[in-house]
This record gives sequence, structure tokens and C-alpha cells, in this order.
Amino acid sequence: MQSPVRRVVILGAAGRDFHDFNTVFRDKRGHQVVAFTATQIPGIEGRRYPAALAGALYPNGIPIVAEDGLEALIRREKIDLCVFSYSDVAHTQVMHLASRAIAAGADFLLLGADRTMLKSKVPVIAVTAVRTGAGKSQTTRYLSRILKEQGIKAVAVRHPMPYGDLAAQACQRFATYGDLDREKCTIEEREEYEPHLDNGFVVYAGVDYEKILRRAEAEAEVILWDGGNNDLPFYVPDLHICIADPHRPGHETAYHPGEANFRRADVILVNKCDTADEGNIHAVEMAAAKLNPKARILRADSPVVCEHPELVRGKRALVVEDGPTLTHGGMSFGAGLVAAKKAGAAQIVDPQPYAVGSIEATYRKYPNAAGILPAMGYGDTQVAELAETIDRTPCDVVVVGTPIDLTRVVKLSKQAVRVRYELREVLPGSLAEELARVVPVAAGAAR
Repeated sequence: MQSPVRRVVILGAAGRDFHDFNTVFRDKRGHQVVAFTATQIPGIEGRRYPAALAGALYPNGIPIVAEDGLEALIRREKIDLCVFSYSDVAHTQVMHLASRAIAAGADFLLLGADRTMLKSKVPVIAVTAVRTGAGKSQTTRYLSRILKEQGIKAVAVRHPMPYGDLAAQACQRFATYGDLDREKCTIEEREEYEPHLDNGFVVYAGVDYEKILRRAEAEAEVILWDGGNNDLPFYVPDLHICIADPHRPGHETAYHPGEANFRRADVILVNKCDTADEGNIHAVEMAAAKLNPKARILRADSPVVCEHPELVRGKRALVVEDGPTLTHGGMSFGAGLVAAKKAGAAQIVDPQPYAVGSIEATYRKYPNAAGILPAMGYGDTQVAELAETIDRTPCDVVVVGTPIDLTRVVKLSKQAVRVRYELREVLPGSLAEELARVVPVAAGAAR
């Protein structure tokens, strides 16, 4: 007797959900994925996961709908199973979603990490975190420079951010700033890709991470997985580094799937030690020793450098910070605020009273961002609203704490000063030692 087909909804945010579908459900008879739900990122619902990516079992693709209507969707479509597939979510919120699904009549599932990881033919160094904004990308850049100095060719593969044409974004390769323009990258995408390009490294991203992996393997001796939010790696890591944030002690055991990274990692790197309280640093290290005693625990600083501090000193400063760090990352400040205060700004101007459109809505959804401006820019309309908010805010200088040159995307009517931040090991050479355990240094250096 043939088993009944289980009807599935994948709960996501245009990233991990697509990867889980591709690796677990795409060709799996006996399960029918009825819909993806969407949250966290504005404007990603109302699309379809295209037939070109969904495979032979889904000739019409799969609709993407808002998570708000989950219960009605479960009842209307007679859903049997809800699969949770996004990141940087408090444990309590995950279980609230589970309760909603169960109350509406569906099972609730979290996929195991190993089940969705793809195996590479070349070494994979995975950089993940306990929360968004802990310092993954600066760590990835630091590691890429070590490999480059040793003569090893590395490429970065970035966690997905497919907010446009999904079929066209299946496998993206970025080597120049022109590539970013051609692909019509959002501000959030640029924040992750541009710093790698600044350092001379190719970045891959997209939707189909099997295809991405095979293309990256063809041109690199080492793949650097630059994780998004606090998500698990998509590739089996030969070295797994998890970044912990002492500005948010306790979050390493309170958010999904960051706690899983914290427990699985080979190295736990406690970042931002130059600006964090020693007691908080110690608390994170104690948690690491208890939950993951096999991991090597290292410390790093995240020094902030303001390019032209003389332009900020004594001035009214508007601080623009990395968007995800302030939104689902939950932070109330970032590198920009640290730099503005260090440079001697006379006043940090609150942009909230001058916010328009979706920027105003962002403050309502994320009140923790009050007083500074998250660099939201998921489409042309939102970029225009960001620019208008900056223009309306009465300030003398804009301190840009995002990892990109914002002036490439937004035309600013005010003086702008960039803030940069990189990784600095407290015990120099420690990460190079860890790399040497898994990377063929001698072979690479001989090329």
C-alpha cells in the first residue's frame, strides 16, 4: 500500500529555507512542499520559488507567503508538517512557532545540521556566529589574508540573500564592483560582498548551493564559508569557527541556531574584547568551556577606525549602522556609534523623528534601533527613503558604520565619513595555527 503524501510548509526568510528544500525535499517523493513562508526581510513574500529551481516535481514552482497567516495556511491546505528554516531567532520564538503549528494541526520539525550540509572536494573553513553582528565577515577577511600570504587561493561563499529574481540568482559570482551593479545588489548584499572585493577576493552566493560549491571548487584551493545571521554552515566544515559576542553575554545559549554553532565549533572566537566588559568576556568563555569543552577558545579585538575623525569632532553626527545588526540582530549600536563618540562628536542626532516610509516602520518593529539609523535598502524605494531620512535629519556629518561605501548606493547631501573595523587577534598567530591543521599550506605556498 502506498504511503500518503505529507503536505509540507517550510518556514523561512529567503535563505536557509531554499537550501533545506534543495537538499532535503526537492526530489523527495512522499512529501509535497505546498508553500514557503517569509519573515524578517521586507517584501520577499508574494513571489514564487521558480520551477527552474524547484525541480521536476514542481512544474509550477512554489508560492512564498507571509508567515503571519501560518495557521490559516495550515488549515486551508491541510498541512501535515511545518519545517523551521531560518536563523537568529530566540529559542522562545521558535517554540511559539512550534505551538502555533501544533495548535493548528501540523507537526513541527527542525532539520539536523549534518542532513543539509554538502561535502566539498577542497577544504572548507566555516565562519559562523552566535548572533548577527558578532563579526563573521571581518573574521573571514582576516582568514582570507592569511591564506593569501601563504600562496593559497581562496574564495568566499556567502550565505544566501536572494531578494530578486531567484532563477537568475541561482549561482552568482562577484569579482568586481560592476558585478554588484549588474546583479542589482541590495545594500545588505553589498555590505557582505563589497569588503571581500576590497581585499581582492571573489565571492559566490545565490540559491543553488550545490551548483555554487562545484563552481567554487573549480577555482579555489580553499573555500571560506561566510555565514549569515547565526546560521549553520551549508557545507561540511574541515574547520568550524564560531564568533561569540561579549556585548551580548548569554545570547550564545538563547538563540537558534547560534547555540548549535557554539556547541559544534572547533574554535570559539570571543570578539570585540577591546570594547567589552571583562566580566562579560569571562562569562562567554565559561559557557564555551562548559558546553563545548573540545573547542579552542580564543580572544580577538575589533578595533574601530574613523577615516577622518577631524570631520566628526565637535559636530552633530548622524550615525548609520549595518541594518541586520540593529534589526533581527537586536543590537542598539554598532561600529559607527563607537567611532563617532571616540572621534568626539558633540551630539549624536536622533534620526527617528525624521524617518519616512519603511524606515519609520523599521523603528516601530525594532525599537532597539532608536537614536541611530539602520542602513535599510532592500529595494529602490527603500534606498530612496533611506536617502530622504538622511537628508531630513539636521546634522553636520554622516558617520557611516556599514562595511560599504554608502555613497556608491545613496546620493548624500551631507559630508560622510566612513568607519572601518577589522579583526585583531589577542594572541597573534592562533588562527593561522588552526588553519594549518586542515589546509595544505605547503602545497599552496609552492604554487
